[in-house]
This record gives sequence, C-alpha cells and structure tokens, in this order.
Amino acid sequence: MIVYEPLWKTMKEKKVSQYLLIKTYGISCGQLDRLKKNQYVSTHTIGVLCTILNCAVEDVLEFRMDNSEYAFPSPEMYEEHIREDAEKAPDSGGQSTDKSLSVNTDFGP
Repeated sequence: MIVYEPLWKTMKEKKVSQYLLIKTYGISCGQLDRLKKNQYVSTHTIGVLCTILNCAVEDVLEFRMDNSEYAFPSPEMYEEHIREDAEKAPDSGGQSTDKSLSVNTDFGP
C-alpha cells in the first residue's frame, strides 16, 4: 500500500501549504483529497510534487506491505502452486506433466 505521510512532513519542513499548492502550482483539491486518503495519484503528480518541493520520491510517499499486496504471489509461491497442480493432475498417458515455470528474479543490470 502506498501512503503519503512523508508528503505532509516534507511540506511542513519546506513551509509549503496546501493553499500554496492549489493557488500557485495548480494542484487540484481532488488530488490533495486523494493524497490525504492514500488513494491513487499518477506518477506525473508525484513528479510534480517532487519538483515543487525539490525532494526525492521517498520524501513524498512510502510503500507499506499489507494484505492487498499478497494478492500478487512471489515467484516461489507461483512455482509451488504449479507443482501442486501438476501433482494433482490425472495421469497424462505418458505425456510429460512437468508444468514448472522458470521465473527470472535477477532484476539487476
């Protein structure tokens, strides 16, 4: 879950008010309302806020793991699920039942 608690702290430190964001920079009340409620805002909006506040993304938002994130299984969980399904499958008459999936978890350059 993305939370915008760091944004309010950064705004206070930089002495930037919600009023200033609305009147000077054209940030809509709706955008601020979504930020207050930790709802979706576009990456464009995050970039605009970082530019206005002259700060990094970490100064605007934070990622916190919650139950909704578990809807997206890790590669290991996915492979285990595939293995279990293959074990439960009836005999395929000599056909290969190997349904394992190789998942690349090396995201480095």
